[in-house]
Amino acid sequence: MTEVARYINRELSWLEFNQRVLDQSMYQRVPLLERLKFLAITATNLDEFFMVRVGSLRLQRDRRGDALDPTGMTPSEQLDVVYSRVDRMIHDQYDCFLNQIEPALQAESFERVRMVTATAKQRENARRIFDEEIFPVLSPMSVDSAYPFPLLVNLGTYLCVRLQGESSSDEDGTQELNGEGNPTTINVHKSTERFAFIPLGKAISRVVTLPSDKGYCYALLEDVVSTFAGEFFPGIEVIESVPFRITRNSDVSVREDSAADLMAGMEQVLHERRLADSVRIEIAETASDSAIDFLRTALELEPRDVFLIPGPIELSSMMSLTDMPGFGALRDPSWTPQASPSIDPSRSMFETISERDLLLCHPYESFEPVVRLIEEAADDPDVLAIKQVLYRTSRQSPIVAALKRAAQRGKYVTAIVELKARFDEARNIEWAKSLEQAGVHVIYGLRGLKTHAKVCLIVRREPQGMQRYCHFGTGNYNEATARIYGDVSYFTKNEELGADATSFMNAISGYSQPQSYRRIEAAPLGLRKRLLNLIESETQRKKQGQKAYIAVKLNSLVDPVMIDALYKASKAGVQIKLNIRGSCCLRAGVPGLSENITVVSIIDRFLEHARILYFYHGGDEMVLISSADWMPRNLDRRVELLVPVEDLASRRRLIEILDTYFRDNQNAWKLGSDDKYHRIQPEGTAAKVRSQRVLYQASLDAVAQAAQARYNTFQPHESAVKES
Repeated sequence: MTEVARYINRELSWLEFNQRVLDQSMYQRVPLLERLKFLAITATNLDEFFMVRVGSLRLQRDRRGDALDPTGMTPSEQLDVVYSRVDRMIHDQYDCFLNQIEPALQAESFERVRMVTATAKQRENARRIFDEEIFPVLSPMSVDSAYPFPLLVNLGTYLCVRLQGESSSDEDGTQELNGEGNPTTINVHKSTERFAFIPLGKAISRVVTLPSDKGYCYALLEDVVSTFAGEFFPGIEVIESVPFRITRNSDVSVREDSAADLMAGMEQVLHERRLADSVRIEIAETASDSAIDFLRTALELEPRDVFLIPGPIELSSMMSLTDMPGFGALRDPSWTPQASPSIDPSRSMFETISERDLLLCHPYESFEPVVRLIEEAADDPDVLAIKQVLYRTSRQSPIVAALKRAAQRGKYVTAIVELKARFDEARNIEWAKSLEQAGVHVIYGLRGLKTHAKVCLIVRREPQGMQRYCHFGTGNYNEATARIYGDVSYFTKNEELGADATSFMNAISGYSQPQSYRRIEAAPLGLRKRLLNLIESETQRKKQGQKAYIAVKLNSLVDPVMIDALYKASKAGVQIKLNIRGSCCLRAGVPGLSENITVVSIIDRFLEHARILYFYHGGDEMVLISSADWMPRNLDRRVELLVPVEDLASRRRLIEILDTYFRDNQNAWKLGSDDKYHRIQPEGTAAKVRSQRVLYQASLDAVAQAAQARYNTFQPHESAVKES
């Protein structure tokens, strides 16, 4: 098999992932507003894809156009196939919205009103809203050749307004025949056209509620503003008014070796991103050639960078409709995160972790114990130090508040705040400044690397001496996303893991060389080697006639070296099961290459985010959790952690979780040897298994069993009066 045929192109693999999300929006078994949510997610995903991946490919093409990816394609060739695939995806998105979801919503009295067909009452109401709430806020931007072209905000929605210009006289004149057939010269008055933009901004809701006899009716902001656009230009005829939106290249990074102050460097990155080249324009397909040519020329875009949109611009904004009150039957039933029965709310987290290691599976189990551990540490007089990595946090983070409170109370608090977390740079800069002001020792990660590990270390003085409490996770310290992301939390007081966490934090916060770890491994130094050794160990055991098995759950599998190691293991006969949510460049089920490898991807109501690894390891089963996907950036250019779970109960539970995912036949897709994904269906009379539902039901059952156990134990109230 040729080298080129060993891998799937990364960009195309990601687009196929987004197609699987889009397919959920077409899946009839999914409630209607949930289908709309999936559709909005595909649009958000595509925005980021253009900002990052397409932007990166364009830079590669312009700087070193002959560089090849692992599949042997140049950047130009990749852009060609990407644009072709995106065209089909956009067609599918709007076919789904206009021909499937909208008609179905309308049947449920949930209707989008076009102003051209609005009733007199609806139009009157729209006019009132425009006059009172919209017109005072919005301001048009004139486009004049005498001034620089206005700066258009990345992903901002605008109206492009074409205006009738003033008449001008052609002084040279034009000859025409007079009534006698003799030529004569007359002046010809020509009319020029002018353009203006109306930025719709974020201050006004994209959805304008209109009166309805039943259900809910709404119009889109751009439709209402376009209808009354003439109010912004009194005395000038509006020839055309169409919505458009641009996407800028966000593949801008800080030059750390020349930036003495990383904070200032990141603020410069944010500024440069605002001014970056455009990589895409979306414009209503009703736009005139004149408007399209004007925008394309001004933004210096190629013809294929212009996407004519047959429906509403920015489908991602439809997410706001999915929470509209009063349509509960069109949504998934609520799955409230459960309080783990392993954690007694009447006892401190330190007492609980001292007794045994804890494993939580989010969002089925509440993230509250993670927050509570850090809040208790902030207030506990026996806690001396808290050290934590913050990659992404919520806007009103209780964890950040607890760290600030701890520092103000005199505790030694270290926070590694990753300023380079893409699209969260501004928030992390804000957090870093506020933490420093509170007295927290803030570290902005490592030069040239992103710190992506998920770890918190707490040092506490106890009667038996200093004790270290650790939390390791697969997800961010963000209680908001913890309600919609599937992740794992592991709490432990294990002495060796605590020592490793201390060494890891010291390596990040100081100039010390990273030490050899007892149990964990960290990227970019040893994590890749540890993974390759684990895979090779299974390969050699199989060659020796022993049982060998690998099961891995990741978000992405892109790294060619890791893929080749799995191919080698497969050829040796090792059975390998991979659960890869997003990009997977490994080809599965190919005879002579990967016939022993199965790849599945699960797309359901929660975003699969946990990284869980299992190796049979000669019967001494090894289970590990990690912050790292198997991508070059994670293994070579980020600070990541790989943590073994040695507690028996926690290890067995992780194995059960992995097994549940591989039994899914409701929202799972299998990668075929044709490099296409096919939805898995139950075979014959096999039971239907929806892994996320199974995991949530397991959390409910655990709570119910704990409650029943309490009822089965008689606990008398003893008298408070003691005999003398």
